[in-house]
Amino acid sequence: MEKQELIEMLNKDLADEHAAILRYLIHSYLEGEDTQIGAKLLSRAREEMWHMHWLGMIIGALGGEPNMEPGEYPYDDTNRATILKSYVNYEKNLVPHYEQEAEMVTEPHIKRVLLREAWESEMHAEKFQKMRDKLSQEEAAGLPGEENELPDELVGMLQQSVAAKYRQMLQTLRDAWVFQDHGVDAWQRMDFSMTKMKQLAHSSEEVAENGIEPDFSTGVIDSGKSFEAAIDKAISELQDSLALHKKLQSDPEAQKHGGLMSNLDLTVRQEQYETEELQDRQKKQK
Repeated sequence: MEKQELIEMLNKDLADEHAAILRYLIHSYLEGEDTQIGAKLLSRAREEMWHMHWLGMIIGALGGEPNMEPGEYPYDDTNRATILKSYVNYEKNLVPHYEQEAEMVTEPHIKRVLLREAWESEMHAEKFQKMRDKLSQEEAAGLPGEENELPDELVGMLQQSVAAKYRQMLQTLRDAWVFQDHGVDAWQRMDFSMTKMKQLAHSSEEVAENGIEPDFSTGVIDSGKSFEAAIDKAISELQDSLALHKKLQSDPEAQKHGGLMSNLDLTVRQEQYETEELQDRQKKQK
């Protein structure tokens, strides 16, 4: 298989894994991470994050540009039972797909990754089936999500935060994969992506607890080849989201929610830390 053909194949897989992450995360947030169903969905989403990461690292090592747009995840949203059945089918379909791809490649590491994606997808299908089988009649017939109790303006700001942190997380992942030959600096990008994932969860949970799907809009992901330019962009985006989160901190409606305020305080401190770390790196490079 030619290198470009391999990159295109793996990018399609990357998009499929990305789609699975979003589906399970959204469902988990709507159920509530502290519920049995929500916790199990979150666990699956985290495993899919590893799948996406392995593929992204290979694409970056091959000199390719990772496709950061999620694929389609078809599911029947009639009720919980049909949703989980869709998850079973999606994961089952990935098993022969990855096995066939593994037969097409000769590089041992890539072959092993694809085969692992296959047998872990089979495991996911089994776990989703068990979840479906354990649903009570009431759970099976119902849907996740509660009624919205937040004012529109606050929801709007929270959704801005979700979209900003999601885009930042994707950008830092992309940078870590593409610039992996930068060693420690690239791994700092990966480290920051994990922090952004938690920050994303804080805003997403607040929105989803009120029955609203978080705004996971990809936005524009920069595909530049300059690591220095990527750092400049990261600082600029951090400053923008920091301003948004400080605005949220001072919002009277947000201040009525103690958990939200605690998470905002943590996010602001983390964003200030990341900004200072990146600015220090810039100074050292001059």
